[in-house]
This record gives sequence, structure tokens and C-alpha cells, in this order.
Amino acid sequence: MASIRVSVIIDADPATVWAAIEDIGSHVRWMADAEAIRFTSARRRGVGTTFECDTRVGPFSLTDDMRITRWRPGRAMGVEHVGLVRGRGQFTLRRRRGGRTRFTWSERLTFPWWMGGPVGAVVAAEVLRLVWLRNLRRLKAIVEQRR
Repeated sequence: MASIRVSVIIDADPATVWAAIEDIGSHVRWMADAEAIRFTSARRRGVGTTFECDTRVGPFSLTDDMRITRWRPGRAMGVEHVGLVRGRGQFTLRRRRGGRTRFTWSERLTFPWWMGGPVGAVVAAEVLRLVWLRNLRRLKAIVEQRR
């Protein structure tokens, strides 16, 4: 299992950061590895929302099937991966001094055998950590430009 955790301090309050992430379909604007998002439920936000995300990291691409499992506006968004890659993830927003927010992205993922299984998870964790750090820098730039 791969465990990945990255975070960034964003110069905006949690409500402003939440406003930038609550539209799940817009995540492709700041996630370099997310190429497209298609909703598979009538819901577009909140617990129970389901969607497919076409994901590409280097030579690997797949459609990641996900379900929102936690929705606390301004605080947390949780997801369960229910496709080829399985596991759980969460975005958490914590208020910091000066009206800032610590945005943390954490995931625990299991990869299929053709992606190396447990051995592939070790490599994938490091690659994803780097990709997701870059994604969080992109999110930070988007949010801070809105201010």
C-alpha cells in the first residue's frame, strides 16, 4: 500500500480555499495528472457523488473511479477509490495565523499487479508525492490570484 501526504500553506482563509476545490469538475485545472472528470451520479458535490477521473502519470494512464465519502465545507473532502486503484484519500483545510490555510492531501492506495502491486506502490508513492506537490503549488497560485 502506498501512503502519500503532501501539504502547502495558502495565503487565503479556508472558506476561500474551499470555494476553489468544491467544484470537483474543476480539479483538472490544478491537477496535472487529472486529464478529465466525468460524473457518474446526478450529484456533483457532497457525500455520495461518484465520478471517473482520467489520470495520467508518465507512461501510465487509467480511469480512476471515485466516490466522495466526506464533505465538510471549509474543512475536509474525502474520497474512496473503487476502480483498478483502490484506497482512500482526503483533502483537509486547517486555519493558520494571518488568515492562511494549511491544505493537506493524504492518500492510502493499493495498486493492481500490472502496476507492480506492493513493489510498484513504493515507487508510485514517491512519484505521486512529487506530482501532488506540484499540483498543490498550482492550486496555491490559483487561489492566491483570486484574492
